[in-house]
Amino acid sequence: MESTYYNPADLKKFGNITELQPEMGRKFFDYYNEVFKEGALTEREKALIALAVSHAVQCPYCIDAYTSGCLEKGADENQMMEAVHVAAAIKGGAALVHGVQMMNKIKELSM
Repeated sequence: MESTYYNPADLKKFGNITELQPEMGRKFFDYYNEVFKEGALTEREKALIALAVSHAVQCPYCIDAYTSGCLEKGADENQMMEAVHVAAAIKGGAALVHGVQMMNKIKELSM
């Protein structure tokens, strides 16, 4: 087995976060479960969004969970990879757009 900082077995322990603060944990899971119910978006669409966000925030537990969730909800590999590319484009764009701040500062300091 590969040794990593993140233990994949810990994902199954996520529900245990309620142990130290049961009320807040229940509130979180109530909210979380409500968010992922079918609404204006299908459960599959929400799983694809969650997969993309998981990559943007770089959470290996989330990546594992939402990869499985996407497959269970009928997403295919191409849809999943496209979602990851959307996340990468947004994250890259968010970094680059801050270059405007740098350019403004350069102009300010050059005057």
